[in-house]
Amino acid sequence: MLDKELIRQRLLQRARELVPVLRERAPQAARAGRLAEETLRDFHDAGFFRILQPARWDGYELEPQDFFEVQMTLAEGCMSSAWVLGVVAIHNWQLALFDDRAAQDVWGEDSSVLISSSYMPVGKVTRVEDGFRLSGRWGFSSGSQHCQWAFLGAMVPPAEPGGAPDYRTFLVPRHDYSVLANWDVMGLEATGSHDVLVEDAFVPEYRTHRSIDGFMQNSPGNAVNTAPLFRIPFGQIFVRAVSSSTIGALQGAIDLFGEVNRQRVGVNDGRKIVQDPGAQTALANAMVTVDECKTVLLRNFALMMQRARDGQPLTMAERVKMRYDSAIVPDKCAQAVAALMYNSGAASIFREHGLNRAFRDIHTGRAHVANCPGKYALNLGAVSMGQDSSDFFL
Repeated sequence: MLDKELIRQRLLQRARELVPVLRERAPQAARAGRLAEETLRDFHDAGFFRILQPARWDGYELEPQDFFEVQMTLAEGCMSSAWVLGVVAIHNWQLALFDDRAAQDVWGEDSSVLISSSYMPVGKVTRVEDGFRLSGRWGFSSGSQHCQWAFLGAMVPPAEPGGAPDYRTFLVPRHDYSVLANWDVMGLEATGSHDVLVEDAFVPEYRTHRSIDGFMQNSPGNAVNTAPLFRIPFGQIFVRAVSSSTIGALQGAIDLFGEVNRQRVGVNDGRKIVQDPGAQTALANAMVTVDECKTVLLRNFALMMQRARDGQPLTMAERVKMRYDSAIVPDKCAQAVAALMYNSGAASIFREHGLNRAFRDIHTGRAHVANCPGKYALNLGAVSMGQDSSDFFL
């Protein structure tokens, strides 16, 4: 029997120990366009990828709050590293929702095998006996060079004329796709979020996961993975994987801002930065932003898990609100880190400056489609006034 509290403490301690290590590795990882192999080994050795993995496949089956505490901590040192962990480790949770034969394919010989993804629904699908033929090119597959399988999104055409298309995640092995190295960006450089190309690969039915099953919290994998952890909505946990690292990156920027400016004196006017109202305000607002964003995240997942344990699903209104709670985080963090950078003097314009890196990483994370809060704000407002939800990735 796993002592989960001891595991939680050990994971958080190891994450905290890795913060300065990741900060030191960040410049080289950015230049290489991928995480250092030492970082992947550190994450594997620490057990970070297993936090939400099913116990029957050597996972810890901890709660989302535990996972995101680790991710946010690691992001204080390197947001790219935390981003890759967030996205890739969430796949170990989603695989538990598939028919169990899919998990056997991936983890049957090695339960440490990793999965990358691109959920954009661009795949071309043809129905064939026992499954599908899949082709397409997907973008933004973070950590793809470190993974042996990929989750890829596509709309399955209706089986009968006039039926509705069916969005699914397709699980594809490495020998059936190519990674096309094209990641040349302003931030999150080390995530290696390259394109993935599939040319007419066969995907058996059992290696697909229907979005509607995830939405209804009644997936094939729930027959064997019965913990409440696997009864929370996929849409809620995945979006946090691409927003929550901005909270940790902002905290890292706050720490660096204090360290850099505590003794700094303006070259032009000789004034101490600690006495500058602009610097004081920027720091105060950033600190409050971290506290607010982290508090809401942990509160929401605590509610989700309690509902899952009680067998009571979230209401649509709650899902819509939580969806917006996630989307607004990177926007708030981007505004806060911009103010910190603007109040750090001309030195912060250099690419290797820690605040410059945090600025670029957070703004790049903000560009993810799940982190653009506008449409989620409109949906929340509409639902709150009695309209139907226009979003079902909830």
